Formats: sequence, structure tokens, C-alpha cells
Amino acid sequence: MAVRMNLQRACATYRNFNRRLSSGVSHEEPDFLNMVRANFDKAAKFSGMDAGLLDVIKGTNSLLQISFPLRRDDGTIEAIKAYRAQNSHHCQPCKGGIRYSPAVDLQEVEALAALMTYKCAIVNVPFGGAKGGICIDPKKYSVGELERITRRYTMELKKYGFIGPSVDVPAPDVGTGAREMSWIKDTYTMLFGHNDLFAAGCVTGKPASQGGVDGRTEATGLGVFYGTREFLSNAAFLGKHGIAPGVEGKRVVVQGFGNVGFYSAKFFADAGARVVGVIEHNGAVYRAEGLDVAALKLHHAATGSLCGFPGADRELGPGAAADMLFEPCDILIPAALERAIHGGNAARVRAKLVVEGANGPTTPLAEEILERQGTVVLPDVLMNAGGVTVSYFEWLKNLQHVNFGRMTKRWEEKGKHALITTLRRERRRA
Repeated sequence: MAVRMNLQRACATYRNFNRRLSSGVSHEEPDFLNMVRANFDKAAKFSGMDAGLLDVIKGTNSLLQISFPLRRDDGTIEAIKAYRAQNSHHCQPCKGGIRYSPAVDLQEVEALAALMTYKCAIVNVPFGGAKGGICIDPKKYSVGELERITRRYTMELKKYGFIGPSVDVPAPDVGTGAREMSWIKDTYTMLFGHNDLFAAGCVTGKPASQGGVDGRTEATGLGVFYGTREFLSNAAFLGKHGIAPGVEGKRVVVQGFGNVGFYSAKFFADAGARVVGVIEHNGAVYRAEGLDVAALKLHHAATGSLCGFPGADRELGPGAAADMLFEPCDILIPAALERAIHGGNAARVRAKLVVEGANGPTTPLAEEILERQGTVVLPDVLMNAGGVTVSYFEWLKNLQHVNFGRMTKRWEEKGKHALITTLRRERRRA
């Protein structure tokens, strides 16, 4: 078993080495997992805790790597690789998203699970960290194939004890959403939850009709906005870095136009900021006066690309899209994948404030470079914690079987009625 795990780690390291070379990230920088651990060690020095206990916290409790067959629509059979990591059992259940991406591997989910542990601790949500993924490009599979993959993955997780409302509760991540979470919930409750009153709490991020809560979809992007808005209200700190307080009028560039990126852009635009640039893997668009975020989203959904949007002054094709990261702006929000800003490009960033919407988008070396040039970095473990915070309330709703507000509705009505009655009485006396 130990030999197999070592071989798996070696293979993962080799794949990541090749991926770093192809993405332009310096191979002298640590991989994603060691990057997370380096940041942990940097912070742990100030904790005063026992070194052995810190090693326990830094480690990963449980790892799962599985492979299962998929019969595709054309009749061919394909082997699907999937993973799940549980970083910490200090609080249960474990909590973390499931991503569908061809870049998913064991070290990536292990790193993301560790970030989830720290994130839950920071926002005081009683979960241990977890993360899962399936190594596929969801755009290359039909809806029926994706459903079969998701349902089989759910059964495999249950088989090995990696899912359950009191064990491990997944959520959406890159490449997944409410649809996939509803498939997971349906599979779990149908096969394993017939005697479990709390079975609907096996997963969060579900549609509201399936036990989800309103606001979960936009929660992460809204958290990015709220965290930035709060930071921009600290006039004393901002003055030291030459940043004007307030959101209104700020120039914003967003990398990634999925769930987190879109809602971050939307809330900044609604608050009066100018979203001047948006970046995707296959193109980027720019408008100095600010882009129409809602119209851009409709265009992206219809065409699959940002390019060709009539409301843009300038656009960059797939090969040059990442150069939009280096446009002058007040706020840069990397909300795509990890390691977007690294030692090879950090010096070109001209933003005053980098707000980490994705997990691990800035490497340790890049952070040092940004700090030297006066750029403030707001970390992912706080800025994108809105999703898991709202997921906590969804999980509670599924366990309690009581919709939010039902217990207090009558009391609130009585109090407001009494207030109105008093105001009317005093008005008649006047």
C-alpha cells in the first residue's frame, strides 16, 4: 500500500512538473501542495504551538484515488480517474467542493483540502477540510455521460466512507454546479438514505427545490466583494499604501468568468466600480469606461467566448488573453485556477490590490514580489470563504428540516404589528 501511494505521488509530481513548464510557471517554485504547506509554515511560526502538533495539522488524514469505467454514448468504454481528500477530522463532517477538470490529480485535491481546513477555521464554521475531483473536461461529455459519471462517483465515495451528512459533505467547485449536486443528493438518498432522516445534508450547493438555499450560487463572489469593501473602509491602512477608500470608481480586472468571477464582477459593478477587463482561457476583453457585465455574461453563454463582444473596446485572443492580468487597475481579482500569478509574471502586475477569488492563485514567490512593489494581497482563505459559510446554513437546514425564518416569523409579525399600532396611536394623539 505504501509503495503504491509513493508511486502515485511520484507520478503526480511528474505530471505537475510538465504542467508547470507548459504554463510558464518557474519549476523552481514549489508545486501547489508544497506551496500551501510553505504558507502554513510561514504562518505557524507565529502560533507558538508545538512542532509535532503543527505537523499533525499540516498533514492529510485520508486520501482516496479510484478508477471506474464509463460507457460513452457511442458505445466505447473509458476509464475515469477520480479523487477525494479529507485533510482534517478535528471537526466533522469534512467539507469541500468537487471539481471536474483535466488538471485534477491527487496533490491538487490534497492541497485544496488543506485550504478548506484553514478557511473553515478562519470563518468559524465547524467543518474539517476536504476536496474532491474527477479528471475530465466536462465540455467533452454529454449531459447523460456527466450524470453517469457523477452518480458512479457518489457510489464510490459512499463505498469508501467519503460521503455522508455526518462524514463528508461535498459542494460545487470548478466545472460543477447545482445540477451535479442534485445528482449526488438523488443518488445518495435513493441508495443509502432511505433510513436516514438527514440524507439531504450529504451535499450542499443544491437547487432550492432540492433542499438548497437561495443565495448559495452567488455566495463566493459576494464574499469576495464584501471582503474587499470592508478592506477599502480602513482609511488608516489604505493611506499607507496610497489606495483611496471606497469601491465606487475603482477599476477592476477579473480573471475567470465562471461562478466566482461573474458574481464578483457583478457586485463590484453594482456598487459603482468599473469592471474594465475580464479574462477567460480562450480570450479577454477590455473597455476603459467599464464593461456591461450582465450583457457580457449572456454573450459568453451564447458563444462560449468573450471575444466578439460588441461592448468591448479591445480584445485579446486565446494566446494573449493572460496579458490582460497586467493592465493598470485598482483591483485585480484572479478567480480562475491556482498559480495564475507566479514568479515569472508577478513583476508585471500593475494593480494596487490583488483579491484572491480562486484557491491559491498567487505563489509565495509572487507574493513576495508584489509586496516589494507595494501591491496588497487579500488572501483566498478569507476572501472566497462565502461559499462554505452559506453551505453551512444549507447543511443546518437539511438537518433541522425547518426553513429559515419559520420559527421567528410569528414573533417578528407580532413585534412589527405592535410597533405600527403604537405609531398610529401616537399619531392620533398628536
